[in-house]
Amino acid sequence: MERGATAAQAWELFDSLPTVRVEEITTGRWRGDEVATGHPWDGLLIASGWYGKQFDSADSVQPLLFAGPDGEVFPVDPGRVPLGLAGKVPVTTVRPARGALGVLRPLLRTRTPRARLRNLEFRGKTSAAMIYDQLPIIDIFRRVDEDTLLGVMDKRGLTEPYFFVLYRDR
Repeated sequence: MERGATAAQAWELFDSLPTVRVEEITTGRWRGDEVATGHPWDGLLIASGWYGKQFDSADSVQPLLFAGPDGEVFPVDPGRVPLGLAGKVPVTTVRPARGALGVLRPLLRTRTPRARLRNLEFRGKTSAAMIYDQLPIIDIFRRVDEDTLLGVMDKRGLTEPYFFVLYRDR
């Protein structure tokens, strides 16, 4: 899927993968990547500087890590991210704004957890899911291998699935 897939192909893979339990993934930082499926958000997170997620315990999760222009990775408060613009603003306009992350870091950064992990039934299987505190979003994970997860974002109002991959930082 590195080159992309249709949403149907991504669902087929997701549904075929084994589940993963919360206690198996609460081990720190995970680097993220997108799965291009033709979703309106394709390319947006990467262009904006998204790094991944941080799972410290079931109740201590940072759902959005970003990397500033200096390479520093920091947690962002999802409530301060204009997700309403996602899919409405071209990726080409987001890329230049990434340079502003260094200046905006104090306004966007959070020091408190902004999500939780729970085992949740989704599409007939119970697997680890990340539930945002402030937004109507649940990310559900399936295991690709010991250090790789395939995720899908379940967001209220989002009519198409948004798929992503997480790689455990070592």
